[in-house]
Amino acid sequence: MTTDGTNTPAAQAFPGDLAACHALIQVQREQLDKAERRISQMEHQLQQLLRRLYGRSSEKIDPKQMALFAEMLGQLQADSPSPAPQPTPVEPPPQRQGHGRRRLGRDLPRERRIHDLPEAEKPCPCCHQVREVIGQEVSEQIDFEPAKVKVIEHVRLKYACKACEAKAAEGGPQITVAEKPLSPIEKGLAAPGLLAYIIVSRFCDHLPYHRLERILERHDIRIARSTQCDWAAQSALALKPLYDLMLQEVRASRVIHTDDTPVDVLDKLLEQTRTGRFWVYLGDDGHPYVVFDYTPSRSRDGPMTFLKDWGKDERRFLQADAFGGYDGIYAGQAGGLVVEVACWAHARRYFYEARKTDPKRSAEALAFIRLLYDVETQAREQFHKQPKDGTARPLSAIRLELRQQFAVPRLEQFKAWLEAQQVVNGGSVLPKSPMGQAITYALNQWEALKVYTTDGELDIDNNAAENALRRIAVGRKNWLFCGSDNGGTTAAILFSLVASCQRHRVDPFAYLRDVLARIAAHPVNRLAELLPGTWKA
Repeated sequence: MTTDGTNTPAAQAFPGDLAACHALIQVQREQLDKAERRISQMEHQLQQLLRRLYGRSSEKIDPKQMALFAEMLGQLQADSPSPAPQPTPVEPPPQRQGHGRRRLGRDLPRERRIHDLPEAEKPCPCCHQVREVIGQEVSEQIDFEPAKVKVIEHVRLKYACKACEAKAAEGGPQITVAEKPLSPIEKGLAAPGLLAYIIVSRFCDHLPYHRLERILERHDIRIARSTQCDWAAQSALALKPLYDLMLQEVRASRVIHTDDTPVDVLDKLLEQTRTGRFWVYLGDDGHPYVVFDYTPSRSRDGPMTFLKDWGKDERRFLQADAFGGYDGIYAGQAGGLVVEVACWAHARRYFYEARKTDPKRSAEALAFIRLLYDVETQAREQFHKQPKDGTARPLSAIRLELRQQFAVPRLEQFKAWLEAQQVVNGGSVLPKSPMGQAITYALNQWEALKVYTTDGELDIDNNAAENALRRIAVGRKNWLFCGSDNGGTTAAILFSLVASCQRHRVDPFAYLRDVLARIAAHPVNRLAELLPGTWKA
């Protein structure tokens, strides 16, 4: 090898021509840039997976990162028109928040126990005269009694005529037996109270059947998990007419929120699990019901079947994510009367996930979105500050006014900023980078993202549907999978009833215990009386 290194492998790899060397360096530089972008993308994907597995679900921004866009946020707020001064209503003085114990529930049963002095302590120690009662001090405690389990014996009396006993040739006396009370499960062992307890424990408290089996054993009740599963299925069958009525209520809504989540389903033939889907549909404030639907897959047939003929006669709004399965609803039904409403929480999530690879632009985008949510906060504050004299404006009217005044100009600024970041418009954000994907998502969904500014009854995001699906996510961590597609349908019916009870602030156990006892004998034309919104114990 020579001293100048011309015989080394590295040297021999370079051409002798200087221009060729420059071309080779340029090619290798482009390859290096491509590799670095690929590494950055893979690191971003890795961070996402780690956060989903082990990180916090919260999407709050680090206060240190907020300093990156504080100046820009102030500039945007300064450029926006100031809100018109509002008359200051006379408000009652705020109630003092005590630091002591919370007040116990007024509807709880109470047991009064009076504690008196011993007879020897009642005379006055000074003059030995008997002292009189001048008052009392009351303190409260909460006690707990375990579940009371009892066996109900239904005794049906038989009647016969003694005078007709001699008429043996005519078949003897006619015997009449008292009617047996109707039961939600024919010839079943479970009373409505036990069925309600199993349903609430499973679909509200998220307990798997095997854990319920152990809990019931402590009360000297041995009910196999398979039996509990059968009882839940039969209860769902009995409650199916109420589920159908709630479905009709949701379909009558002007605005529907929807979302979906996967669930593992046991396939006994293949001895493995496959992926099914739970969908949730939330009615508007005029039809406040929550309905779940189960499908064996995430095909377009799910929402298309559920929302069949919805929006046929008038303009409706469907708020969902960007899943392509909804496109047929927007484009194919009733000449496009169903309007797509996108979710700003979904759009924000893309920018939030890009904060590691592009913190400056991510912070700027989050600042824009924060301003949009500030408008929503201001609308709620104005609504709650109104006088209680019957002249208050509805929240939808306040929303629409503030959105048109403040949100619309901010959206125009945000769109111009998004377009300026793209490479095709002279920017430096690559399309396949996390920030590029966030920008592409926002621009592709832009028309649907700004629809909420045209109607005060629309929400800025789809968080209501996502919150409703949390019960599926929490339950899934405990019971892991559905035993079959029929089990998924059963779960959808019972989840719907429990969620609708909670939306109407109705105790699901009291509701189910009463409805399961009444529904078999309740007139069909009056089933609406048993819905969570109209039910009375």
